[in-house]
Amino acid sequence: MNDPEYETAKKAIEDPKLLSKLLDGILSKEDEIRYPSFKALLIISEENPELLYPKWDFFAGLIGSYNSYTKLIGLRLIANLTRIDTENKFERIFDKYYKILDQDKTMTAGHIAGNSGKIAKAKPELQSKITSRLLNIDKTHQGRQKELIKSYAIEAFDEYYGESKDKRKINKFIKQQLESESPKTRKKAKEFIEKWGIK
Repeated sequence: MNDPEYETAKKAIEDPKLLSKLLDGILSKEDEIRYPSFKALLIISEENPELLYPKWDFFAGLIGSYNSYTKLIGLRLIANLTRIDTENKFERIFDKYYKILDQDKTMTAGHIAGNSGKIAKAKPELQSKITSRLLNIDKTHQGRQKELIKSYAIEAFDEYYGESKDKRKINKFIKQQLESESPKTRKKAKEFIEKWGIK
């Protein structure tokens, strides 16, 4: 892979100074520094999450930022770290994390919905709680943005549906999305129903 961020991530795994530079970089106001830093850290969080786990509190702090992009960085890195969260740190910030799903920024809400499948797989004991939050999108959002966020929720359900204890509730939600105003959401719902053989 010739992706420069991938090469940076590989080097940062062996070089604490470079890793520290990347962590500083995601706080930069300059996009040409912030975005490559985030991309490299995202790769590390996927391939060597244990390296970033000690920085959990730093990333958790980002999700409280007023800057949507900074918030998004925190949301995505935290989601990737949940699979090695041996100290149950996510449980302590669950409400703070999912409160953002109810806010009116489509970008951040969409990312929370989209990352929920990953979190639910990593934290099976939280699946019903996560399902409940995703099923609540109708009550917390309005209009077209709501319909788009629901498409990400369908993708999330697909990741853990096989092991979910709430299949009946999910089935009802998915069937309702066949009438969605969003073509993307309708398509996702149809694919989900066909894949899982929902009657």
